[in-house]
Amino acid sequence: MLVKIRGIGLLTGRPIIILPKEIAKWLNVNVGERIVVNKYGEKKQIVAVVDITKIEERADFVYASDEIINYLNLKENDVVEINPAQKPLSVLYIKEKLDGKSLNYNRLFEIMKNIVNNELTEAEIAYFISSMYIRGMNKKEILSLVKAMVDVGQRIKFNYKYVLDKHCIGGIAGNRTTPIVVSIVVSAINELKLNAVIPKTSSRAISSASGTADVIELFANVEFDVDEIKRIVNRVKGCLVWGGSLGVSPADDKIIQVERLLNLDPKSQLIASILSKKISIGSNRLIIDIPYGKGAKIETKNEALKLKKMFEYTSSKFGLKTKVLITDGKQPIGNGIGPCLELIDVLKVLKNSKDKPKDLYEKSIYLATELLGLIMDKSKAQKIVEKVIKEGKAFDAFKKIIKEQKGSIKELTPSSIFSEIKAEKKGKIVEIDNRKINFIARVLGCPADKFAGIYLEKHLNEEVEKDETYAIVYAETKEKLDYGVKVFKELKPIVIK
Repeated sequence: MLVKIRGIGLLTGRPIIILPKEIAKWLNVNVGERIVVNKYGEKKQIVAVVDITKIEERADFVYASDEIINYLNLKENDVVEINPAQKPLSVLYIKEKLDGKSLNYNRLFEIMKNIVNNELTEAEIAYFISSMYIRGMNKKEILSLVKAMVDVGQRIKFNYKYVLDKHCIGGIAGNRTTPIVVSIVVSAINELKLNAVIPKTSSRAISSASGTADVIELFANVEFDVDEIKRIVNRVKGCLVWGGSLGVSPADDKIIQVERLLNLDPKSQLIASILSKKISIGSNRLIIDIPYGKGAKIETKNEALKLKKMFEYTSSKFGLKTKVLITDGKQPIGNGIGPCLELIDVLKVLKNSKDKPKDLYEKSIYLATELLGLIMDKSKAQKIVEKVIKEGKAFDAFKKIIKEQKGSIKELTPSSIFSEIKAEKKGKIVEIDNRKINFIARVLGCPADKFAGIYLEKHLNEEVEKDETYAIVYAETKEKLDYGVKVFKELKPIVIK
């Protein structure tokens, strides 16, 4: 069918086409289904998600999001051809996985390709995620999934002997070690003139209050193309960017969007998500942090050890030297939870301030030492790590990264709309539930509301007096604050006995 097109002036995160109801009826498509769009006379096409409008000026116009306009290089009133998209074979493969069958590389590649090309609906992607969560994946499937995720995207090569990286599996509130570790390592690389770089690509939050990309964009741009990232890394030996804008393991970013809605993160997908990104970015030395404890993604040490083995096994098959560290995840790391509050903690550590969060400082030092220990003697690594922090060189490296990413260091203060949470009785803090803390932070507006979040005045095993403030909650509107306080009191994420 041939129609004229109009832009709606919105970036919607996926290609959206809005059809007048008469056109939708003629094509026999419903809301949420897919159609193929191409400029009349040209082969280049895009699969778009259908929405329907009852407001019809004329029945020969359709309306498109910027993703379609930009991809097909369309202008107002250009003629396009639209046709219903065929249901892909990967729908059958997802059904096989739901039925408990193993999927080979070809089937998984087809699923990943269809996800990248917008040929699967969100519901179908949700079924795929659910199938991994319910049925799990064996070793061969996980290897095939990693390879498929790498193969549908592009790969980046850095011309250095060592391409370093670190990753935490997530789930721990606060825990903003990445900007600190990257800054320490960049400083050490420059100090010792090592043939190494640390091009850190990070995700946005899935179920937590914020991801590294959500935090860093308070100071700098985090979205760059491949050439820009190479320029940044060549100049300062590291970066702190969002991986979703690079086209590396692009299926993963679309899967994460649906995972966020479902609040699910299957272990097989977790492994594939992390390793496919590292392989695509050219990493050859990797530290993986697996925190465990009540309220963490991984609750027991036994679970953590099993996941460690799977990471090490899968990494080895792709020639990626990986060290997996099992760390304490019984409570949040640092004092602040939420983009602004976490970045304040990061700056205190990098400046080596007296009031820096001790746990965040110690964990960052540990991770940086272990990462550098993959390319040099461990005792030498520890000395250089401590040196660059104490002499302020790590903070200098952070400032250079921010400047190269078209940003600057600014004074930070959380929202002026806040409420103090006071103890109803004297006692000791015996539990801080990470899942509940993260959930409440999201209720308060994180990560979209950068200045919202939770500040912990007290931590596990610390004494609290009656009427003493042990946490402060921040929001950018009074409505969100009131609801956040209500949820905090109902969920009781911090237990005092």
